Amino acid sequence: MSLNGKVAIVTGSGQGLGLAYARELARQGAAVVINDVNQETAAAAVAQIEADGGRATAVVVPVGSTDAAKALVAGAVDTFGRLDILVTNAGILRDKSLLKMTDEDFDLVINVHLKGTFTCVRESFAYFKENNIAGRIITIGSPTGQRGNFGQTNYAAAKAGIVGMVRTWALEMKRAGVTVNSVIPVAATAMTKTVPYFQKAVEADERGEAMPSFFRHDLGFGTADDVAGLIAFLASDEAAGITGQAIGAGGDRLQVWTHPEAASTEYREGGWSYEALRENAGTLFGKENLQGYGEEFLPLPEELQPEPAKAEAR
Repeated sequence: MSLNGKVAIVTGSGQGLGLAYARELARQGAAVVINDVNQETAAAAVAQIEADGGRATAVVVPVGSTDAAKALVAGAVDTFGRLDILVTNAGILRDKSLLKMTDEDFDLVINVHLKGTFTCVRESFAYFKENNIAGRIITIGSPTGQRGNFGQTNYAAAKAGIVGMVRTWALEMKRAGVTVNSVIPVAATAMTKTVPYFQKAVEADERGEAMPSFFRHDLGFGTADDVAGLIAFLASDEAAGITGQAIGAGGDRLQVWTHPEAASTEYREGGWSYEALRENAGTLFGKENLQGYGEEFLPLPEELQPEPAKAEAR
């Protein structure tokens, strides 16, 4: 077990993806701090890891504030004597289209995802530096943060912001030997259960069966366990040379996302005036230069279409 002697914090790990990450870290030998806002949920997660033969403790606190971040680091150090790994998974959703999204909807999501990542990383990095630990920081991004998604202004802003912070932190943490990366999971969650497109995949997973190959291979969509291995690998000594990256995992697919680069570059002596832009718009902003946005899914094969859609087709 490559993580023997290591201690990890996984925020938002009482259930779902976070719990899968925590269980895999524990399976690889790390002691784990479980975090959730519900005491019973956190206790059940700890009991599950202990039943698997691992070590775990719980810190019940809503992620976002500096006080919460301090409590998490203190929980790791006080219980297990040190901290080596941080996984910032905690998050909430308040999906609404722009004109229906309230200030509260926006602020709540930004506070947990974006500020919560910031405060937990800052507190953990301070501990790493003070104790000369070449720590591992793994943040959680999303395809929505990479591409955008209808009805998720707040979530897209938070997840894109997290990847932006990772690139900055990789520069700031390099001298200390601390790595920081963002994992982009594509997996069955409580949210995808409500999306008809994924119905057949989720139903197969709930029956304990393998998802159809179309989902696992063609879409790169799988289970929480399909992502957990990448989390544990990035937390290991073997990943010491990997930092500042956004890495996607889902089903049978692994992706290293590109960082934004210029798609086209044109120069004009004296700069680009309004008139010059009008005159050259066809060349500057042709279809070959304009970039796509939003997630695009492949058409579902007929046998994998949700039941209502099949009925309508007949």
